[in-house]
Amino acid sequence: MKHTTIKDIAKKLGISASTVSRALSDNPDIKEETKKLVRKVVKQFNYKPNPIAQSLKNNRTTIIGVIVPEIKHDFFASVISGIEEVAYHSGYTIIVCQSNESFEREVLNTNSLIQQRVAGILVSISQETKNGDHFRNVMNGGIPLVFFDRAYEKIPASKVVIDDEKSAGDAVSYLINKGYKKIAHFAGPKSLEICKRRRNGYINALKKAGLTVSKELVLYGGLHESDGYKLMDKLLKENIKPDAIFAVNDPVAIGAFQRIKEAGLKIPGDIGIVGFSNNKITSLVDPGITTIDQPSFEMGRKAAEILIEMIENGKGSMKKPKKIVLDAGLVIRNST
Repeated sequence: MKHTTIKDIAKKLGISASTVSRALSDNPDIKEETKKLVRKVVKQFNYKPNPIAQSLKNNRTTIIGVIVPEIKHDFFASVISGIEEVAYHSGYTIIVCQSNESFEREVLNTNSLIQQRVAGILVSISQETKNGDHFRNVMNGGIPLVFFDRAYEKIPASKVVIDDEKSAGDAVSYLINKGYKKIAHFAGPKSLEICKRRRNGYINALKKAGLTVSKELVLYGGLHESDGYKLMDKLLKENIKPDAIFAVNDPVAIGAFQRIKEAGLKIPGDIGIVGFSNNKITSLVDPGITTIDQPSFEMGRKAAEILIEMIENGKGSMKKPKKIVLDAGLVIRNST
């Protein structure tokens, strides 16, 4: 169905498109009688201004681009809700793109948002991201950029994160204090900074308690349920039985949880388990999974607030990146 344009309105009234445009913007040079006629026809045609066309004309939009690894992940869904709330109340709308943990798709998403002349971009990088040239293109183009949760550390941009190392250390220290000693860590990709920090927190907690860090108990994988399932299956097949698992995130914890149950082992009687993020499913399974509660909604709100402040204050604000570290706490459930 063809959308009504300013040219259609102008043709109907027998005046120029520029006159229609000025009448709609209440230009004082246009007679009041002409303005009334234009408004009447606009109402008849149900004309709506094209925001993209307006942005091309004004070289500025009120659209914010958001790139997340996975929309289906409870954590990122909650972050998006926080972003949208702040954006809405500030007069902005958002476009959400999903990298699906693919570096290639992340680059395509970023370039697409640049071409659409978005006012700014909020991003949590994919697990494959090792190069940040596409983010440099964003900043070199004068587009404000803010990272949340997963940041590309080599780019001097603002970020909203938690202290992943400390939070991981708190989770493992809690397991140790509960009497667990042979604690395995299902780590994420070796190159992803948040995974490195969570692994470091695990190692530091073991060393602080005087426990040995065993290489066979640190297993690397991805960030999905299937990864946790495979890693747990690997331990069982190799007849390696830890008394607890600390997973890099909740999906990995859920995958391990499933394989432990299938093996006929009891949680927490045979193996305790701790996740990271506080996804909704961790409170719905039986037993509920102990996890780190990341303030996802607040993370989205804070990231959006910083970005919009940068947009409103101009390019100068991009030279003074901010780092906001939000508090995260342990949610204790029956899996430990």
